[in-house]
Amino acid sequence: MSALLQISLTTAAADSRFGKNPLVTPTADGYQIHAAADNLRQIQKAGRTLEGLGIAELQLAGDWPVSAQFAFYQGFCTAKKQTGVHWHGDAATIATLSQWQQVYSWAKTQTNAAPEDLYPEQLCREAVSLISAVAPAGTFSHQVIAGDELLQAGWVGVHAVGRGSDRAPAILVLDYNPSGDATTPVAAALVGKGITFDSGGYSIKASEGMLTMKCDMGGAATVTAALALAISQGLQARTLLILCCAENLINGHAFKLGDILTYKNGTKVEIVNTDAEGRLVLADGLQIAAEAGAKLVIDAATLTGAAQMAVGTDYNAVFGLDRDLQCRVLGYAALEQEAAWPLPLEPWHQQQCPSAYADTANSRPVKGGGPGGASNAAGFLSRFVANDGKGWLHVDLAAAFHNSASGLWAAGATGNGIRLIARTLLEETR
Repeated sequence: MSALLQISLTTAAADSRFGKNPLVTPTADGYQIHAAADNLRQIQKAGRTLEGLGIAELQLAGDWPVSAQFAFYQGFCTAKKQTGVHWHGDAATIATLSQWQQVYSWAKTQTNAAPEDLYPEQLCREAVSLISAVAPAGTFSHQVIAGDELLQAGWVGVHAVGRGSDRAPAILVLDYNPSGDATTPVAAALVGKGITFDSGGYSIKASEGMLTMKCDMGGAATVTAALALAISQGLQARTLLILCCAENLINGHAFKLGDILTYKNGTKVEIVNTDAEGRLVLADGLQIAAEAGAKLVIDAATLTGAAQMAVGTDYNAVFGLDRDLQCRVLGYAALEQEAAWPLPLEPWHQQQCPSAYADTANSRPVKGGGPGGASNAAGFLSRFVANDGKGWLHVDLAAAFHNSASGLWAAGATGNGIRLIARTLLEETR
């Protein structure tokens, strides 16, 4: 018999000696969880309960579906511990769960990292390292554009947001091309917001709001992990990974309210809120994707507090002008059991941040961007995509990070959205 505690699932009622309807009760060799195998929230809560007992390592035993095992893992792991759950099942089940754990653990580790340790160019290096670990040799190349090279290339958004830091802003363009043929068309592009720390700039955040802003590169971590997972699952389509990375800090060179940025596509943007910086960097990444001719473009970002106000922190918000794609993606979310919900986006949302001095402002000059702030941000992004938004999806990662622990989650990154984006990439490029 294994020396590890054995954790099993049961639908049997708990012994009344342990209280009224307890979720977890002890057994001779470990614990049993009183929940149906498809009740993932209860199973995740049980993981949190057992982690709270100080258990460092355990073995899942008995009848455990893949989704239930990973839900337990999500509850059991913390920012300090991404291991300790031994999977149960055949070789295919364990391989799937191990792939998920690898990419989720990477994304959580990066998102939870101290901003002093994870800065723009370091985030680019970490992303390349992850893809190197899963992609066959010779199937990808990459380029990092940093500092004033960004201006020379025309990427004014990332440069403006990051120029107030002593550590250079950077864009990573990683080209995964398993065919090895340079003439193969780019099928897809994943664009991630990589703000490794967000002070808010001159629209400075309050201390309590700034405390967790190391997580503002969660979009970059999510799309990188999603590409890694898709590669592990057999992705054959040529795909670009575009990370838009900067620290939004303040010095004498930082961008200011009232500045006007002229983007490579000619769009002029007035800065009315330096804390609405994520959309400024994503605009560069979306233009790179458009220039490459990618038919599928997915961007992901911890973009707006308005999305959290709309859907809470259990769901990610999904936007798209391509309604058919949006509907398919919501179907993929259901299959992957990663909660996502649609929010409104129409062409007229482009006009919701007017400017007297430029084509648009980057927000509205009111707290939180005003009513419909998440949709207005998506409308801003839609100015920088090709084909009138056909094939484009924007994911506002409301569920990517929890400031404090709850009955479901430890404090920190969750990885929510990784499997959804990987599934979308695989399904839409077949």
